[in-house]
This record gives sequence, structure tokens and C-alpha cells, in this order.
Amino acid sequence: MSRPLLFLDVDGPLNPYAAKPERRPEGYTTIRVALHPGRALRVWLSPSHGPALLALDYDLCWATTWMDAANRWIGPVVGLPELPYVDFGEGLFAFRPDGVHWKTEAIVRYAERRPFAWVDDEQGPADQEYVAAHHSGPTLLHHVSPRLGLREGDFTALARFAAELRT
Repeated sequence: MSRPLLFLDVDGPLNPYAAKPERRPEGYTTIRVALHPGRALRVWLSPSHGPALLALDYDLCWATTWMDAANRWIGPVVGLPELPYVDFGEGLFAFRPDGVHWKTEAIVRYAERRPFAWVDDEQGPADQEYVAAHHSGPTLLHHVSPRLGLREGDFTALARFAAELRT
């Protein structure tokens, strides 16, 4: 059996953007990403996240608005190699009247029938229902607080899900 996919959002799980703005979380480093001339985005990243993610029994994949840019800006800082990414294309930020997050359909399509976990700070009940109705494999939609980012308990939940798939 192939390993499950782990879809990674950046802003929230890896970049706790909602933490106190005047205080970088302990163990994090700051990068500034130039979006437009004279305007930079502050991003907090923990170099410990890459090794912890690589130690999990998953194939990692970016599922973020950063798409391929995550390989240039995020991966090197947290210690991840170049990863595949979900290309959201025309669906990027698309409004859905059913309350399903704009990423959900593309993630399910990318996964095909393969088991997956998805860490994000924006999933909700409508996403759980959509995934249950449109994906035949095991899934874990794991919410991460954008104030805290990925923590030990999150890694434990991800490891437990992957282990359950092997039994």
C-alpha cells in the first residue's frame, strides 16, 4: 500500500499569522516575502517543522495559495525538499454557495482514491461532508489554529491516522 498524502497549508499551520503581531513565537524565524514593490509580507516559520513532517509516514504535498512558490520561500526555511503542489488554477479563492472551502474539491480530485490528511486553518463541517461524499478513501481533515501553528498534538494526530491505515 502506498503512503497517504499529507496536504499542507502554509498560512495557519506553518505560519501562525494570527499570533500576537508584535511577538514572534518562540522557535520561529521571520522572513519577508516581497509581494509588490515596497510591500512585503511577514511570515513566521519554524525550522523544526520540516524534520517533524518528514518523519511522518506520508507523502507531502503543498495545498496552499502559495502553490509552487512554497518550494522557493517556505520549504528551504522549514527544511523541506521540493514538493508537489495542488494547482488551484481557476478555483483559487472561488466562492462556493454550499460553504465548501475553495480548496476542497481540488484536493479531493488530486488525491483520487488515495488516503489523505489535510492540515489547514480554514476547514469546516461542509468540507468534512464534501470529502465524505466525494472521496472513497480514508481521510483526516485536521484543523490547526492560526494563532498557534502546528504543535506536538497535531503531529501526534497525524502520526496516529497514518498508523491506523497500516493496521
